[in-house]
Amino acid sequence: MPHRAPGSPQKQRKGFLSGKPIHYYRPTGARAIRTLIDEGFQAFNAARLGEACRIFTDKMLSKEHDTTIGLTIAGALTPAGLGGCIISMMDRGLVDFIISTGANLYHDLHYALNFTLRRGSPFVDDRVLYDEGVIRIYDVLFPAQVLLDTDQFIREFLVQSGLDGPVSSADLHYALGRHLLKVRPGCDEYSLVARAAKCGVPIYTSSPGDSSIGMNIAYHELMNGARLMIDPNRDVNEVCALIYAAEKNGCVILGGGSPKNFYLQGQPTLWEVYNIPKGGNDYFIQMTTDQVVWGGLSGATPAEAVSWGKVNPGVLPDTAVAYCDSTIAFPLFCEYAVGHKNGRRKRKGLVHRRAELVASLEKEARKRTARAARDRARKAAKA
Repeated sequence: MPHRAPGSPQKQRKGFLSGKPIHYYRPTGARAIRTLIDEGFQAFNAARLGEACRIFTDKMLSKEHDTTIGLTIAGALTPAGLGGCIISMMDRGLVDFIISTGANLYHDLHYALNFTLRRGSPFVDDRVLYDEGVIRIYDVLFPAQVLLDTDQFIREFLVQSGLDGPVSSADLHYALGRHLLKVRPGCDEYSLVARAAKCGVPIYTSSPGDSSIGMNIAYHELMNGARLMIDPNRDVNEVCALIYAAEKNGCVILGGGSPKNFYLQGQPTLWEVYNIPKGGNDYFIQMTTDQVVWGGLSGATPAEAVSWGKVNPGVLPDTAVAYCDSTIAFPLFCEYAVGHKNGRRKRKGLVHRRAELVASLEKEARKRTARAARDRARKAAKA
């Protein structure tokens, strides 16, 4: 158990924070990347990434079908600068809603608040970093003060927000994004939380207590007597409503983890719980280093997902898993998509339609529940 906070008393940081700042990279649709993927990525996981790119651009973004696209984000992607890729995808209407770990959203706030994360080395003595007040995420380094200042910003936002009682995580993140746009004009150029609010893209987190944002919400309740609470039931029903309303469903999964499961459970929730058989996802793309042999959900294949009703059994050719680091694969994937002829769609603005879509889901579920009850009654009468 640490006997003090990192870096107190403050000392010189011995050059740990002398590396280049990490910026949010924004894809430009480079033709050379498209040529590399189409012509050079010919076998093994390079070919799988190429398949994923073409499934996304030629099918998921096709104007013949209106596909609602969910992006799930696990792993420390915003600290690595990948938030810029997500901003570009939202701008172009290529992502309709997001399910992320809370940590990615929390670290995104550092960029919104103009704090600096720097390139570093993973081969350092973490005991020295602790003494120097430097936080390490593998080879990303930044001062511990960044955490304290970001926490303070979140707590001040929560007091000012007026949020009260149970809300969905999308409600929280939308309010946070709108607040950022107000107090930090222009920050949506380098904050996916702010840009999502501007683009009308709802952001969910599948484990809200498992991040510093959730930690500060807990503080808000304990210290301020606040009644604000992230209601997971609302998240489940909103995500199911987005899936139910879609003409076609498709996902892009970065890493795996809880965000992957939270998205994919939407289809079983519809057929298993609400008695609404949607048929499973029409498209499935994953970039991961997780292996299927360990039995975890992160490495589970789209073929295995068929047995759960998560993926439509007739569309396995429209699924792809690239076994590679998403910090390498996703920027290439986004470059390919941005430069494609289908690389822009009208935004759905789903953050503003959630209440309407949940009402539609409830109406259909009640109708089917009543029908099932009548069927059981008839069978019982015949027996």
